[in-house]
Amino acid sequence: MASVLVNSIYEMKNYPVVLLNTVLSPLSFLLVIYFVSGGRLIGDAIEGGFIMSMFNSGMSLQGDLKNDFKLQDMVVSSPTSPAAYVTGMALAEIIYSVPALAVLMVLAAVYLHPGMVQALELLGVFLLMFLTSIAIGYTLSTFSSDIVQSFAFSRLISTLFSTLPPVYYPITLIPLPYRYVAYLSPTTYAAEISQHATGFLSLSTFGIASAWCVLFATTAILALVAVKKARWREV
Repeated sequence: MASVLVNSIYEMKNYPVVLLNTVLSPLSFLLVIYFVSGGRLIGDAIEGGFIMSMFNSGMSLQGDLKNDFKLQDMVVSSPTSPAAYVTGMALAEIIYSVPALAVLMVLAAVYLHPGMVQALELLGVFLLMFLTSIAIGYTLSTFSSDIVQSFAFSRLISTLFSTLPPVYYPITLIPLPYRYVAYLSPTTYAAEISQHATGFLSLSTFGIASAWCVLFATTAILALVAVKKARWREV
């Protein structure tokens, strides 16, 4: 509750302007794709906005863990487990992203019209993206020595994972020799699953199963690294 109040409720209440960045970040790319494609890729862009919002929410954990020095010092020195603390901080990041997610949900209802099964698939993909970014953000925050360095890493990784890969558009638009590079990012597989679920991209059964396996494996490996390598008592 302390994490939610400090990192989302109080900040949104006292500084409403910060919500603009949360909303404009995914929507700005969506608008660019919409105008460039003449509206043809609006569905892909909406799903890309969800993926970007969820990934950036988890990555924000890295900067916020360093930002709340006094709160963090008290928590670390208490019997509180790292899992409980990270859960609270992660919940705060989701609440902080609610305005952007709400706008995207309205757009999805208008342009995507997902059925129950498709909606569950999309929810699963977005949740895995969030968990993946939490694992990355938490691990890096325990190794970063300065908040400025934390924000720099957060922006760099967010750009590499949610902006450069084919998240807002189908991977088929990338020339084949360079397409393999895009598959180095887990967000590429998330976008493929999302686009396939809503009919914007056609994948074989093997292709969709492979994409799910990569996402689950990536999330599990990064979570294991966070548990084993993160320096909780030294943050």
